[in-house]
Amino acid sequence: MKKILESILILIVLVCVGIEILTESEAIMNSVLFSFQIWYKNIFPSLFPFFVLSELLIHYGFVEFLSELLKGFMYRFFRMSGNASFVFVMSMISGFPSSAKYIRELYLKGLLDESESTKLLMFTHFSNPLFILGTVSLLFLQNKEIGLFILLCHYITNFIIGFLFRNWYKTKQKPERVSLKKAILAMHQKRMSSKKSFGSVVSKALMNSINTLLLILGTVTMFLIVTTILDHNLSLGSYYQSILNGFVEMTQGLKYVSLLAIPLKYKSIMTVMILSFGGLSVHMQVLSILSDTKIKYLPFFTARLLHAAISGILVSTLFDVWMMFL
Repeated sequence: MKKILESILILIVLVCVGIEILTESEAIMNSVLFSFQIWYKNIFPSLFPFFVLSELLIHYGFVEFLSELLKGFMYRFFRMSGNASFVFVMSMISGFPSSAKYIRELYLKGLLDESESTKLLMFTHFSNPLFILGTVSLLFLQNKEIGLFILLCHYITNFIIGFLFRNWYKTKQKPERVSLKKAILAMHQKRMSSKKSFGSVVSKALMNSINTLLLILGTVTMFLIVTTILDHNLSLGSYYQSILNGFVEMTQGLKYVSLLAIPLKYKSIMTVMILSFGGLSVHMQVLSILSDTKIKYLPFFTARLLHAAISGILVSTLFDVWMMFL
């Protein structure tokens, strides 16, 4: 009986959404266009090169090379194996949800196990630096200097979360002394073991990257439609509307925060908290990318709540000090 009621409820919700799409077609169309603009102006150009590059780097032994060089740092600071260093470094450069994609690739290749992957996912949620320094600081907040401050607080909090959970699923074996020669040999052996031609490797990298980016486009569009429907049916003030939108879809929430008539300090706090949580849209992207693995989602969700809280506290505490030096 319970499952029948669930089926009926799902049907009612879908029918209501369909009616809303028909009756508010102009607003829905604008949301779809806005999602496409976000995708081709920000998401595609910032993620596509890194997605393709990461697959080529993994295939030709860069994971083994970086693992050997950074294994000491990864163990001492995060109690993780050197293989995690590739995801950590690439995620800082490219931004979310790329960490989920990199973790999935290493997991499927057997370079990370389920526990390591679950733990690593918790503290590699980095927003793309170009998005923060460009779109967030210049377009939304219209303050170039504050973008770097938000970026630092957002990134530092990931280090804090990784350190806090360093003894959870920790790697027990201490790494040997770092050796550049070993790193080069490991990379070379990986390259020599490959039986695929360069053309086939590139073709696969392109296809996988485009499929992932199309999945991201679809997810962003779906959640923007949801926020549009919620905005048209809930009578919320602009403050609560921005919080709700940020919780559901990050970019829409950041846009609404920038329009609030509040001091820059509070805009910065709300902005970094929305970026650090990521919005349900990003969470769905992560779940979709990891759907064929056993990597757990709940620790990632918990870490995002911590990420939002700690980064918000950092901005609130250090904002006035930062502004004094500008």
